[in-house]
Amino acid sequence: MRVKTLRAVAACAGALLILGGCSLFSSKKTSNQPAPLVEFTQSLKVQPVWKQSIGSAAIFTFSPVVAGDSVFAAAADGTVTRINAANGTVAWRISAGTRLTAGAGSDGNTVAVAGEKGIVLAFDGQGKKIWQAQASSEILSAPAVGQGLVIVRSQDNRIAAYDAATGERRWAVLRTLPPLTLRSAPGILVVPQATFLSLPGGRLSALNLTNGGPWWEMAIGDPRGTTELERVADASGMPVIVGREVCAVAYQGRVGCFDAGSGTSHWAKPFSSDVGVGSDGKNIYAADEHGAVSAFTLDSGAVVWQNKQLANRVLTTPAVLPKAVVVGDFEGYIHFLSRDDGALIARVRADSSAVLPNPVVAGSNVIFQTKSGTLIAIATE
Repeated sequence: MRVKTLRAVAACAGALLILGGCSLFSSKKTSNQPAPLVEFTQSLKVQPVWKQSIGSAAIFTFSPVVAGDSVFAAAADGTVTRINAANGTVAWRISAGTRLTAGAGSDGNTVAVAGEKGIVLAFDGQGKKIWQAQASSEILSAPAVGQGLVIVRSQDNRIAAYDAATGERRWAVLRTLPPLTLRSAPGILVVPQATFLSLPGGRLSALNLTNGGPWWEMAIGDPRGTTELERVADASGMPVIVGREVCAVAYQGRVGCFDAGSGTSHWAKPFSSDVGVGSDGKNIYAADEHGAVSAFTLDSGAVVWQNKQLANRVLTTPAVLPKAVVVGDFEGYIHFLSRDDGALIARVRADSSAVLPNPVVAGSNVIFQTKSGTLIAIATE
């Protein structure tokens, strides 16, 4: 069993449906151990700017979100926190009144999280609860907030949009759910007029914000193989918009960039990842299921470099700073790779727990959240 299963199928809860239970994996020997940390000469000075304890993620995947000068974060015990992104000062900390399964999403005015049994909760910018709604099933992906809407995807693959001010449901669409999927938290990206979603079955979808109608849908992971497990091909992580391009990746699928308006494929390459992609406007960066970090050119997908020194360390989505591509791992280490050639240039540790998959960049800081509840902002010099 590869180390990636710590996130994807740990304790046989990593899939919505697992045929035959744990026996699917128990016959496989653990042949791919995490690579030991290599020694290198640190050539980039990195410094933790601030650190806050925000509460454990438990078995869920939480994502911090940056809106304006604040970062919002949530924890499984129901804690929701607003923090100054520059200096780490806590503006407020509240209890949602229920245990949470996903969050946070915010545009600075509305903060949304997901509670147990598919409850959607919204708070204003001062932490006051403004509404609560009921989704069709459990929510594992952070709600997306923008353009006056709160958008969620529940585990039955229903996407619903709620009015950010009132909680009234504006529209809902149901997508076909494959028989076996990763129990993951693919991202929802909201831009003017559209929302882009990574979906089970290896689909990247663009929906009209007005009514949820489809603009286009593109396969970035075609299910293949003779067993349901081999046919898992879920789109992963958060898609990214770069100019007129939307780029994404799939587990047991491809990484590629597409025209944001039409879905026309500009390039796609075989790739497998259960986290998203990062970009600096020139390259696309992705970490595959084996822990190799690759840089692809935005225009053609040509491979610029690849680093395999972090093999099987269960890496996060790459975050991009002016001098580095940054990934966290399952032991709480945060690795800085040169944007030029992928060489390791710095390393720090947040804590001893796994770093959650979706870091965010706020100004000159990159912010990571860990499983045990550390929220850390790091800057480079």
